[in-house]
Amino acid sequence: MYWGLIFAVAGLVIGWAASRVLGRTRRPAAVPIWWCAGGTASLWAVVAWRWSADGMPGWWLPVPLVVTALAVPLALTDLRHRRLPDALTVPAYPLVGAAVCVAAAAGPEGALAVRAASAAVLFAGVHALVHAVAPAALGAGDVKLSGSLGGALGATGWPALVVAACTAAVATLVLAGAAALLRVRRWRGGVPHGPGLLAVTCLITLFPGAGLEAGAEVTVGS
Repeated sequence: MYWGLIFAVAGLVIGWAASRVLGRTRRPAAVPIWWCAGGTASLWAVVAWRWSADGMPGWWLPVPLVVTALAVPLALTDLRHRRLPDALTVPAYPLVGAAVCVAAAAGPEGALAVRAASAAVLFAGVHALVHAVAPAALGAGDVKLSGSLGGALGATGWPALVVAACTAAVATLVLAGAAALLRVRRWRGGVPHGPGLLAVTCLITLFPGAGLEAGAEVTVGS
């Protein structure tokens, strides 16, 4: 409970700061401050719960913390503005990279960082190819985001890339169906793919032991 409160307060501050950044970019993409702050605080509390319940070792903490900190503001922006601003997608690379490097240095598997870097290139490359073939289905912002998320996913194991890509595609199809039923006008040009990809990346980094290659290593390392 104690750590959960600390993490929740820290997440609240980070979510608030992210919403302020989005509202002050060259192309403002304002999102509701309290949705952003509250969502981030909630996810950070879940991270604290997973850690305190021995669901993940301490050396893995930086990865889900960074992913969840990025997920809420980016998902809200994509849902509201159909955009993934450079103000967050670009800094995501050094942030995720630093988190993965800390996990690699502090954990039992030094090769984790190399796998993550390779996965980032592969995941971004596949998304770039899809964007080139069908730009209406996958935007440039999704391609920019995919590299950093691919690094976080790759850190948990290669199967995570396939799981994330397939699950995110299903989530986008479900969102498209819901948008059609509800006649959401802002998504007439296509539904956002970012929220689904961000959600599944959060789940995989929060639960790295869910049958994935590195999940077993994380459990052993704990």
